[in-house]
Amino acid sequence: MTQHRIARRAVVTRHNVILTRADPLTPLSVGNGRFAFTADITGLQTFPDFHARGMSLGTHAEWGWHSLPNPAGYRLEDALENYVVDGRAVPYLSGLDASGHYTPAAEWLRANPHRLHLGQLGLRVVKTSGEPLAIEDVAYPRQTLDLWAGLLDSRFEVEEQPVHVLTVCHPERDVLAVRVTSPLLADGRLAVTLAFPYGAAEWGNAADWTQPERHQTQAAIHGNQADFTRILDADRYFVRLTCSGAARVQALSAHEYEIRQTDGGPLDIVLAFAPEPVAAPLPDFDATRAAAARHWAAFWESGGALDFSDCTDPRAGELERRVVLSQYLTAVHCAGSMPPQETGLVCNSWYGKAHLEMHWWHAAHFALWDRLPLLERSLPWYERVLPLARETAARQGYRGARWPKMVGPDGKDSPSEVGIFLIWQQPHPIYHAELCYRARPQRETLERYRQIVFETAEFMASYPVWDGVGQRYVLGPALIPAQESYACDRARNLNPTFELAYWHWALDVAQRWRERLGLGRDPGWERVLRHLARPTVRDGVYTAIETPPYTLPTDHPSMLAALGVVPQTPLIDPAVMRRTFEHVLRTWDWPTTWGWDYPMLAMTAARLGMPEQAVDALFLDSPKNRYLANGHNYQSPRLPLYLPGNGGLLTAVAMMAAGWDGAPDRPAPGFPDNGAWAVRVEGLRRMP
Repeated sequence: MTQHRIARRAVVTRHNVILTRADPLTPLSVGNGRFAFTADITGLQTFPDFHARGMSLGTHAEWGWHSLPNPAGYRLEDALENYVVDGRAVPYLSGLDASGHYTPAAEWLRANPHRLHLGQLGLRVVKTSGEPLAIEDVAYPRQTLDLWAGLLDSRFEVEEQPVHVLTVCHPERDVLAVRVTSPLLADGRLAVTLAFPYGAAEWGNAADWTQPERHQTQAAIHGNQADFTRILDADRYFVRLTCSGAARVQALSAHEYEIRQTDGGPLDIVLAFAPEPVAAPLPDFDATRAAAARHWAAFWESGGALDFSDCTDPRAGELERRVVLSQYLTAVHCAGSMPPQETGLVCNSWYGKAHLEMHWWHAAHFALWDRLPLLERSLPWYERVLPLARETAARQGYRGARWPKMVGPDGKDSPSEVGIFLIWQQPHPIYHAELCYRARPQRETLERYRQIVFETAEFMASYPVWDGVGQRYVLGPALIPAQESYACDRARNLNPTFELAYWHWALDVAQRWRERLGLGRDPGWERVLRHLARPTVRDGVYTAIETPPYTLPTDHPSMLAALGVVPQTPLIDPAVMRRTFEHVLRTWDWPTTWGWDYPMLAMTAARLGMPEQAVDALFLDSPKNRYLANGHNYQSPRLPLYLPGNGGLLTAVAMMAAGWDGAPDRPAPGFPDNGAWAVRVEGLRRMP
């Protein structure tokens, strides 16, 4: 490992995104972790229909949610279904009727609240023919995302007239700033429009433009400032718009406004979005741009860094690109005060709700890259929803807190025939807290997170069922493992390999927290630790679950996470895991896997002392291991981006570069020691 500092600006800026054509899959975002604006090739949201067939354009904030009216008064209690566990009826929020379909109550509860597209800002350009601009009329586009400055610079021509748009987000406020420069402004042929939609209770759509009568936009326009009050059923939010001195705002319709400037100068627009009326004055474009530049320079100069420029493996440059862009994307979309949805603040999936089992993939890497504050932003959310998590556990007859799965800002779980039966999100808060303690090993850290750690462990100790015949504690039934291929067997599934190892590790960490606090190990937790079932081995390899069909070669090969994501535990034999790894590589149906599976494979290979296979795993040839020009991890037309893939990549590469507890004592121990991977490492933290 070289000792001189990495030239961080050079590493980052050589991966600035430069686009020279419109592509529905490569919009670019600016944001701050809590608020983001995603733009097309014009730097604004001029062509939303073009992107609707790829990656949708959105203006999203973590607080921006909407619920449809609920005249039937649906409640979570209306979607419960009993499952027999250890001879007693345990209610689960499956939402299924007798025929296996979602009830009306479940459908409403799944879709509400849903994340809202707060406002669409686009260009309105009239050609000399009088026709509106089409995307085919955007000539010679060149769009650059300056990662070091957090600035989107978009240039193109319309009928040989230049248009230049700068787009930037304030790092501390939900403020978007735009500067448009073009001769078309003075000609009156170019303006900027701001339009507001209704909320859409659809799986992947955040905007409904077809029902203008169902919402209100109240506007107070005074010179070059406009204040908008948005009323959508029982929900409210507020927008303040300011523009450069000669510009004016006028209404085009009930929910669409136009901003024009005809004095020949650039048109500056600043927009603030807020859940409460905007009281503070807005920064102008230059101040916002300067604040963003300071913020992003500080972001890149702090925390960890990797430089692959000395590597001779031909894949190194692409890996560095993925690593740099993933850092930007997760900071923009995954660093808010609640766990993010899988598509971040780009566009909706699952109605905009978070999948809590993905929080580890979204956020654990922040600690390993020595950006702990970005992880800690979201951890207080567990405290906010703790009363609901306790209620869920108590309703089912357990102690402690059972964390939800598919969840909105209110912390209420969503009915699901799959998600409600997952358990692998339960240990995540303990893992996150342990990462905090490793970075800051002080009593203050222990006191800060003790409640979350102990409430989580209390549920984890009360959930397993005592098997008197086998003299062991078992996980399940009424369970679906991380590999969701066994959903139809949820009433019978037992002892998934990954969950057993994760359960053991997290409970042991919770015991260590008690010891650090001088409390001694909890005897009830200890009994579960000592008697927890062992993973099942068949034909010399770990199965996914203990019960038939044992292992199906589809979806996540999550048994590998039992020694990869999870550190070494007494439950896992590395020799058996190595055979399991090799068996998975030979037999798995890779098109059915997901973006975090490949970094999961890499982490397992690294812990098994197989660094060549770890690198190969990061580049495994699979449809969902594709990283687009904008850095997003593409999955499918339905899910065109997948931030758990980006976060998982950052976690795996940090582990391979900085090592893990028990790693070989050499630089970059997870990379091959063959001369081709001369990885330069700076500021990364060791993984547990």
